Amino acid sequence: METIELNESGLSSDERKEIEEQEIRKKTAKNVLWVGILSIIMLFAGLTSAYIVRQAEGQWLVFDVPNAFYYSTIFILLSSCGLIWANRSAKIDNNSGVKIGLLSTFVLGLLFTIFQFQGWGQLMDQGVFFAGKESNAAGSFMYVITGVHLAHLFAGFLSLIYTFARSVQGKYNSTGKLGLELCSLYWHFLGLLWVYLFLFLMYIR
Repeated sequence: METIELNESGLSSDERKEIEEQEIRKKTAKNVLWVGILSIIMLFAGLTSAYIVRQAEGQWLVFDVPNAFYYSTIFILLSSCGLIWANRSAKIDNNSGVKIGLLSTFVLGLLFTIFQFQGWGQLMDQGVFFAGKESNAAGSFMYVITGVHLAHLFAGFLSLIYTFARSVQGKYNSTGKLGLELCSLYWHFLGLLWVYLFLFLMYIR
């Protein structure tokens, strides 16, 4: 019969090796994601800095932040609750809870997106345009900053779809939920980033 060596924790050498490899993959994946997040932070730091510099030059149109953006802020904050629920469900091997949490985040994310587009419509109703003879730098910055954030949110949607597909296969549980954790980290970051941008655009006018 084949003899399996066990260490002090009761795990075989193969099991211990697999756990170590999983930990390495987890650290590597999270480090790569953090690098991506830092690059996004630098991008928006550059945009908001350029906003302040251009504002100081004068000829700056002052207008109200669209009411739709207030609602979109509420929806993106609520969307994070779905991922918190999904992660807690994975810890107790509740796969249905994982799927429900991911779906609720996706739906609330869509509502955020809808209200973002409504906000742009409200800007145009105020006579604030992205480009053209009637445009102003203040309005252009508003469209660019919110638009670039929305573009990154679309990447979040792709991540949610992929993570949900994996959850349908039962891939996330108490022994492994790396993909779910990465998706959650990115989405939570986007939510916090939007709150910062919303407050910035509301008060730096």
